[in-house]
Amino acid sequence: MSKKIKNVSGVVYSTDPDFQYESNEQPEAQTLPPAQQNLKIWLVKMGGNKVVTTVRDFIGTDADLASLGKQLKAACGAGGASKENEILIQGDHRDKVFVWLIDKGYKAKKAGG
Repeated sequence: MSKKIKNVSGVVYSTDPDFQYESNEQPEAQTLPPAQQNLKIWLVKMGGNKVVTTVRDFIGTDADLASLGKQLKAACGAGGASKENEILIQGDHRDKVFVWLIDKGYKAKKAGG
């Protein structure tokens, strides 16, 4: 019996019944406890005089990143996004984010100029 594998680059069809596809995807990292996270808070200037507060270097699952991002956005009363191990919050909220993260037990520091 042959196997068909969909959405796999380079392998379309295999006649080997013992074929096992080896993916190049990295397994999702386990979420570190707040005391072991070393988060950095940046202020990034976007085009059109817009600024975004960015929290970088989060180590963990995408679900935990989204949860932390949602809590930070609610604490700041601003919109934003969570993607690629960083949280973006619209506006300059470095001080609020820093205090909130420290209160929750995270290791955080302000970075950049």
